[in-house]
Amino acid sequence: MQKFHVAIGVSDIAASVLDYSQRLQAEPSLVVDGEYALWRTESLNFSIRKTTDEVAQIRHIGWEVEQSDSFSESADVNGIVWEQFTAEQQADEIAALWPQTEYKPAAL
Repeated sequence: MQKFHVAIGVSDIAASVLDYSQRLQAEPSLVVDGEYALWRTESLNFSIRKTTDEVAQIRHIGWEVEQSDSFSESADVNGIVWEQFTAEQQADEIAALWPQTEYKPAAL
């Protein structure tokens, strides 16, 4: 099974966590205060990351898949970056960016 992945840049993590938790009707799987948040539901992998832009922007989209030999990314004809990764590969990336987190993806 694959989950659609959307990653956006936001100017206010705390306000966005409140808003998107309500919209997704789910609490985030991980919050790195002031920097990042991740929601993983049965059908969606949704993340936000701090940006200096005032208007939210799509950072990239793609798929969380059950198995993949490696993280991959490519750009579509419109220049939008598409990623493909497993939950574990995403957790490894989070650990590399924020080593103080102890995030382990829960099976859904």
